Amino acid sequence: MTTVDARRAAPPGHATARRSPARRSPAGPVLAVLWAGAAAVVALWWADTATVTGAAGWLTGAGRIAGLLCGYACAVLVGLMARVPLLEVRIGSDRVARWHAMAGRYTVCLLVAHVVLVLTGYAAQDRASPWRETATVVLDYPDMLEATAGTVLLLAVGVTSVRAARRRTSHEFWYYVHLLTYAAVLLAFFHQLALGDEFVGRPVAAAVWYALYLGVAVLVLWFRILTPVRLNLRHRLRVQSVDEEAPGVYSVVVRGRHLDRLGVRPGQFFRWRFLGGGLGRTSTPYSLSAPPRPDLLRITVKALGDHSAAVPLLRPGTRVWAEGPYGSLTADRGAGHRSLLIAAGVGVTPLRALFETLPGEVTLLYRAHGAQDLALGGELEAIARWRGARVLYALNGPGGERPPLTAQSLRAAVPGLSGHDVYLCGPRGFAEDVYRALRAAGVPDRRIHHESFEL
Repeated sequence: MTTVDARRAAPPGHATARRSPARRSPAGPVLAVLWAGAAAVVALWWADTATVTGAAGWLTGAGRIAGLLCGYACAVLVGLMARVPLLEVRIGSDRVARWHAMAGRYTVCLLVAHVVLVLTGYAAQDRASPWRETATVVLDYPDMLEATAGTVLLLAVGVTSVRAARRRTSHEFWYYVHLLTYAAVLLAFFHQLALGDEFVGRPVAAAVWYALYLGVAVLVLWFRILTPVRLNLRHRLRVQSVDEEAPGVYSVVVRGRHLDRLGVRPGQFFRWRFLGGGLGRTSTPYSLSAPPRPDLLRITVKALGDHSAAVPLLRPGTRVWAEGPYGSLTADRGAGHRSLLIAAGVGVTPLRALFETLPGEVTLLYRAHGAQDLALGGELEAIARWRGARVLYALNGPGGERPPLTAQSLRAAVPGLSGHDVYLCGPRGFAEDVYRALRAAGVPDRRIHHESFEL
């Protein structure tokens, strides 16, 4: 590893964040509430069901439970997509994204179970073939044509969200198919109230179900539509410049009004939509690569896909639509006064902002293929000189061999490693390997802070 370790007083205007007392994540209580809701849904079926007899009754009963849980899971699924600040900032966007992916898998499995079990139970009860019973239910039961369309859409979303399928499709295609979740939930909603024995003739239960879905709809309307509209009308963001930092790595400087009122913290990110160069169709998360200024924000992007590859073609003056700030990879996660930042490739971007602003003793370890790939390297060295910090580089050898980032090498490079808060950002495989090495080196899990959007 190559080390830069220069000590000099910080220049005027250099900002160092104050570390707030570490706040406990509300993840546990939120999960408890969600599981309690699922238990209440099962209790609703139990209270409405006096007895279950025969194979047909058991099949239909199991299908009703699966349907109720699927309806509840749909509301949870949409609520997790609403980008509620409590979830996105306090819990972390990456964890919420994983919850959303897990809720999606549960929803699809419950949907399939509901359809198969109910139709099989009805067929056994009517002594009809499953195919004839399916046609009868879809064509003759109220609101079932809409529910069938919603089922098809939800299954399409589930199929395209499988990791193997996502690798074969563009982000834009996946994004727009994913938006069909809203239409699927809306189409399926009314048949629950029309056909669900738990709701027919039970106005209190129906009112609670309406309140659940209307509450989720309000969250989506407020945080996904009205809040971004207000942000962009107020701050009027435009591209000021695009600068090359390393081969295939570019920084985009965005100018706006009153950006100090955004409440953004170093380490956070926005979802960006550039209204030019064919980039306005989807929003993509990019972290700030420098602390925000009252009139400027900066992101640094590596050309890895269609969207990021087009970023260097942006012209000054291009309008920008942003949503955020999101993410919990901030100084609030730390509990002590010594920090180690470990980055790989373009994962250095949020850590560069933290490197400038984290209080206390800070070390940054930057993993890259070679010196030419060190995006923002000059800035990192300047920051190290300003604040008396250290930068360590882990670069490939002359033959392409990678330096090992093991428990032993990390302990040797960073004395007192187990007492550091560690901020980790990089590709999934790299992050997993380093996480294991840190745990083997004695770093407690609660001191390892990481965000990832690879599901």
